[in-house]
Amino acid sequence: MDNLVLQYRDPLLGVILVVFLVFFISFITYSYSLYKEKTARKEYRKLSLRFELGKLKETDYVNLYKTYNLPFDSILLLASTFLHKGDYNKAISVYLSLLEVVQDRVKKEELLELLGNTYFKGGFLQRSKDIFLKILKFSPRNKNALKSLMIVCEKLKDYKKAKEITEALYELNVDVKVDKIYFETLLILNDSVLSNEKRTQLLYEIFKENIIIQRIFATFLIQFNKEFLFNHLDMFDCKKLIDILWYQRKEDIDFEKIRNNQFLNELYSAKGYINSVNSSSDFDLNILILINNHNKEIKTNLNFEFICNSCKHSIPFFESRCPNCHTVLSLEVKHHITKGFELSNNSLQ
Repeated sequence: MDNLVLQYRDPLLGVILVVFLVFFISFITYSYSLYKEKTARKEYRKLSLRFELGKLKETDYVNLYKTYNLPFDSILLLASTFLHKGDYNKAISVYLSLLEVVQDRVKKEELLELLGNTYFKGGFLQRSKDIFLKILKFSPRNKNALKSLMIVCEKLKDYKKAKEITEALYELNVDVKVDKIYFETLLILNDSVLSNEKRTQLLYEIFKENIIIQRIFATFLIQFNKEFLFNHLDMFDCKKLIDILWYQRKEDIDFEKIRNNQFLNELYSAKGYINSVNSSSDFDLNILILINNHNKEIKTNLNFEFICNSCKHSIPFFESRCPNCHTVLSLEVKHHITKGFELSNNSLQ
């Protein structure tokens, strides 16, 4: 009996039992982890299939965030797919649903910014404005919210408010020099009290110091004061206004005033309005001049596109603010020959 007791109390046996228990517990824990992971993968797979079919509901995003602890940035990445598809209402619903459960202030602010920008893209300008004003109530130094609010105010034609926002951004060391000049220009253009002569004078004063507004100024002059434009052609970089000048009607052009302007002589010779030059340093204009001089039956024309200097995004029509990166007055015109077709002679604005 004593020998059995001694054998039972053998230290080696105790060590073996402890190792066995550790192994057994580790095996059970590992097996349970594999089971949980397998179950979670099935759930993710179901959600993924629903997502691929475009059937992911707003509550699914909340469940992914609360139940499965999917990172917040990953949730936003999933939600952004609706923006890429142009389904703004769906994206808005997702952001609103997440706002109800997110408690962290920083994440809440990020969601509000996304919501405001989505309202803007969807055309809900007043709602977008309200969201950005809400952000600025508790975060008045939020530069992104201020920039977005400035652009929303511009779309709402509240240029006075937009200009005031540039002052706030300037105090936050944001470079808004061009934006400020731009809104000063728009305020003059949209002041119904001013006569066209007075607007011309005020815009001219801005233009002399800031040639960057030349396209806006030239467009205004073509509509309301062509005489001033032709009297001051030397102050404009006509190559950067090639599309506007190309679409002018022949009877609206003062050919006497453009006699000494080499580029305009080349342009309107290419257009077929005059025949004052035989060639051009611009390849496309040179081809058009040669065609006009030798075979007018060939129908050709110039086509234009606009490239943003900031983001290099290309669009077919001019906009004062790049629709991609929202940089103001950053688009430059590019031209190329295209097959000719009948055009209305309305000026391009």
